[in-house]
Amino acid sequence: MTRRDLVLPVLGAGILVLVAAGLAQRLPGDAGGMDADRTARYIGFACAAAVLYAGAVWRVSRISGSALPVVLLLALAMRLLTFASPPLLSTDIYRYVWDGRVQAAGINPYLHLPAAPELQGLRDEGTAAAAIYSHINRAYYAPTIYPPVAQALFALVGLAWPTIWGMKAVMLAFDLLGIGAALVLLRLARQPTERVLILAWNPLVVWEFAGGGHIDAAALGFVGLALVLAARRSRTLAGLALGAAVLCKLLPAALFPAVWRRWDVQTPLAVGALIAVSYACYAGAGWRVLGYLPGYASEEGLGSGSGFLLLRLAAAAGPVPSWAGPAYAATAAVGLLTLAAWIGLRGPLPTVAGDRAVLICQDAVWLTTASMFALSPHYPWYLTALAVPCVLAPSRFALWMMGAAPVLYLDDRLMQVAAPAVVFLPAAAFVAFDLFRHRMRRGALPA
Repeated sequence: MTRRDLVLPVLGAGILVLVAAGLAQRLPGDAGGMDADRTARYIGFACAAAVLYAGAVWRVSRISGSALPVVLLLALAMRLLTFASPPLLSTDIYRYVWDGRVQAAGINPYLHLPAAPELQGLRDEGTAAAAIYSHINRAYYAPTIYPPVAQALFALVGLAWPTIWGMKAVMLAFDLLGIGAALVLLRLARQPTERVLILAWNPLVVWEFAGGGHIDAAALGFVGLALVLAARRSRTLAGLALGAAVLCKLLPAALFPAVWRRWDVQTPLAVGALIAVSYACYAGAGWRVLGYLPGYASEEGLGSGSGFLLLRLAAAAGPVPSWAGPAYAATAAVGLLTLAAWIGLRGPLPTVAGDRAVLICQDAVWLTTASMFALSPHYPWYLTALAVPCVLAPSRFALWMMGAAPVLYLDDRLMQVAAPAVVFLPAAAFVAFDLFRHRMRRGALPA
């Protein structure tokens, strides 16, 4: 084996060591949070891992051969390491487990707050249920926010293994499903399968899925299936997979134009049917089936505009008028709809499956990136939505956002602008550079 052959495994081993160093910042008494000093150290290790990851992505794009076993072995090692540790900086998984316990008791999860008297019997002191309940965020004022397919997964865990480890196992399985889908996409596109490391070695994915157990892992797995099925022209199944992703995490709805073209009625019918059936299963909650979604939008500053990075930057320079928030939301919506229409209506997908896979993934990256720019989310794990399509369409702006995402853990107040600016402003510069350099060609956006 030559020195050149060792570069990739050395980079992967370095990422593994930095993941371990980040996990080592957690103390036994921590539950979904660490003090400022250890959080800063964790972010430092995360950013260092992102640098090595960028080197690995650069390296793997220049080789083809027998590196796949090494890629998969190190990817599995990273996940087993993070799986063995409780979540570092988020308590979301405790709400997932709680919702599963509620459903295992035969109760609609949309009906009651975790702190409601009706659920007293599920949080008796001294029991495992109490250990879960004590770590639920917003327990006294926020009903569950998670859509029906997510709730079905929570219910499954609630019946089979109602602990954070059971939930993490399910999310790890979806993470691995996403890797499997990425391998299929690479084979369809006749690209070296080693490039699956763009997903498999992504430190953000490793920390937030095997580590944090976020429901975004299920969305990622279903999105991977949807991209594969769309590339193979299985329109109904692609619609069902995309609908399932949307009903785990609403953000994958942005990908619909990537898998749909004019006159395709099967995909939207499948998406709509799954949404209707899924919500019907929880219809006993009435309008409350929307959960905390309206309250969450308000809490995150999406209604007033204080949650959007551009308006927060403007507010840092001086007073922002009250109409700026609605105006920004309307402008962003028009921009996203215009991009969606341009992609979905521009013409049929290529006839060759590999070419379809590449184009669909390119479109998916652009649609997701545009949505991220518009929303400028405050939570790192939201940016994992870029991970699967980046395998066939690795873009500097998408890789930057995922690599820089851990700094968002510093953004604990909506008025802060430095952390999200580090994530989104350089990415916007990369986008501008790519558009200037390549220009939009008919049939494709620059990747």
